[in-house]
Amino acid sequence: MMIHANFPGLLEAFFTDRLMRQRKASPHTIASYSDTFRLLLEFIQLRLKKAPSALAIEDLQPTLILEFLDSLEKDRGNSARSRNVRLAAIHSFFRYAAFQLPNHSALIQRVLAIPVKRYNRTQVAFLIRPEMDALLGAPNLETWSGRRDRALLMLAMQTGLRVSEITGLRCDDLVLGRGSYIHCTGKGRKERCTPLLKESHAVMREWQRERRGVPSDPLFPNAHGGPMSRDGVEYLLAKHVAAAKKRCLTLSRKRISPHVLRHTAAMRLRHSGVDLATIALILGHESPQSSQVYTHADIEVKEKALAKASPFAASTGRYHPGDRTLAFLKSL
Repeated sequence: MMIHANFPGLLEAFFTDRLMRQRKASPHTIASYSDTFRLLLEFIQLRLKKAPSALAIEDLQPTLILEFLDSLEKDRGNSARSRNVRLAAIHSFFRYAAFQLPNHSALIQRVLAIPVKRYNRTQVAFLIRPEMDALLGAPNLETWSGRRDRALLMLAMQTGLRVSEITGLRCDDLVLGRGSYIHCTGKGRKERCTPLLKESHAVMREWQRERRGVPSDPLFPNAHGGPMSRDGVEYLLAKHVAAAKKRCLTLSRKRISPHVLRHTAAMRLRHSGVDLATIALILGHESPQSSQVYTHADIEVKEKALAKASPFAASTGRYHPGDRTLAFLKSL
């Protein structure tokens, strides 16, 4: 394949030759990389007053790329982790460019030297049972979209599927019977089957009867019958969280995203005593090490460990403050 020396041609070859033909990247990876360069080119167009089709590789200076990364955090409110994802896409392109444009190796190496940004790793957020019940009770079951949303939310909280896996589900991926399960294709094109619990089985059976789609149809369609987008899932989740906050006030203190539903499924398994290797298998993690975050977030595990290490004469258990009224009377 002929590689063009100009930037637009090189960028097109990066997607068609490098990502699609050589690496056979997934549609999700291609979409993520495409979003990165769309944002980058829009930023450069505003700064340099040049159309993307008129750009040269020399226009992508490291200082300009750093300004773009900073704008993601300041102007768009992206986290440092999201910033690093965008930088990884840019690095991937410049590694490809290093082989195609060796005469620009100095510029390319300076871009590749841009480091990822370090960030504080917070504990994973997840929902407790009352919060889950409030969220599942939020959709209006008198409407088609409400019944769809309840099935989607329950499936997400029980199986821990990623958003991309949920939106990619087809009708034939739902297998109901004596051993009900959901089949999906996750990261790295890894296929896995996740069993459905009794409660989820009942809800999904109701939805399957109402959906009545052919095997290749999306299991959770949008209003036009096509597959839902990530933005669509985030929208419906935000809508139902807002309604659920009226029934469960603790939801107001949490920032609920689709990934929080995945963490919720993992923490339910952790609280039930399931080992990390099995949790990694159910969630489709590459390694059990990825599931270590759920041990750090599980305060019950820490409490049991501290109880084992407490002095012989000391009573075990977590501290709880005394009654305020009794404390006031004792202080008189």
